[in-house]
Amino acid sequence: MPEKGLHDLQDFLKKNRKIFIASHRNPDGDALGSSLGLAWYWKGQGHEVTVVYPSAYPQNFDWMPGVDEVLIFDDQEDQVVDKIKSADLFVFVDFNHLSRIDKMGEAMAELETPVFLIDHHLEPDLSHEYYYVDPTASSTADLVFDVLTRWENKEFLEDPVLTTCLYTGIVTDTGTFAHNTSSSLFGKVSKMLLCPIDHIAIQNKINNSLTEKQLSLLGFCLHHRLQVMPEYKTGIIFLTKSDFAKFDIERGDTEGIVNYILKINNIKIAAFFTQQPTIVKLSLRSVDDYNVADLAKTHFNGGGHKNAAGGSHYKGLKSAMDLFKKVLPEFVNNQTNE
Repeated sequence: MPEKGLHDLQDFLKKNRKIFIASHRNPDGDALGSSLGLAWYWKGQGHEVTVVYPSAYPQNFDWMPGVDEVLIFDDQEDQVVDKIKSADLFVFVDFNHLSRIDKMGEAMAELETPVFLIDHHLEPDLSHEYYYVDPTASSTADLVFDVLTRWENKEFLEDPVLTTCLYTGIVTDTGTFAHNTSSSLFGKVSKMLLCPIDHIAIQNKINNSLTEKQLSLLGFCLHHRLQVMPEYKTGIIFLTKSDFAKFDIERGDTEGIVNYILKINNIKIAAFFTQQPTIVKLSLRSVDDYNVADLAKTHFNGGGHKNAAGGSHYKGLKSAMDLFKKVLPEFVNNQTNE
């Protein structure tokens, strides 16, 4: 597991510091859980901590501890830039390279502020002063648990707020323990449950918090926008610009839709295309040994994990879907023959 400077970082944080925690655009439960968990921990030690995301978080996570204090770069750029300039430490959470946070990263790249990278994505940038990365980990929250228990010299963290944040990150990035799990992960989760958290209530908040609009949108996608290609064990859902207008789709409303494709018997690959004003976004999910990160990286300027990846396309929705269908047969054939 690549790591660098954790002991030195702990020494650096013995003095009160201004810490700037950044995570990726369209933050998911792991981005939120790992960043808010670190913020809670460091605030408890007397540090001044700011958590920033390039864009807004989904509303179904508005119950999370400390989420009401985060800054959104898209909406509060001047305030965020001021925080960047005054920070003693940048913490990059749940993304592997500065380019993943878009324009916000430009303001940070010019500075010599030390960086702590903690992430589980492929191909992390290891040029920073401090890092703790493991692409085989279930989530970034999983890695935060490692770091903090090491620093505290404890088997588990006795703070229920902190543990709630990290448990949320793990639950969301594993699909409630449906994928990317291991005996090591379940060992950590069993230790988390020694802390007084209501893990059933947390799972209910994560998994049973759809709005009526979101449920209607899901039904529309499954009935009107689903294409199944059984010969390639693949399902596709797409949303057009007019669909976005019809349902008044906001950030977070489409979260998780791609996963429903994999509920179809014998479907191993799921693709979800969304046509946005200037770009087509693609979310990919898979099971077994189908490495959709390779597909995203090779053809859609993206990347991610073996079974969960994403990318983009700039030539329109039809072009993106045609390209996907064109490269799919060779991709499937290569995966099954490896």
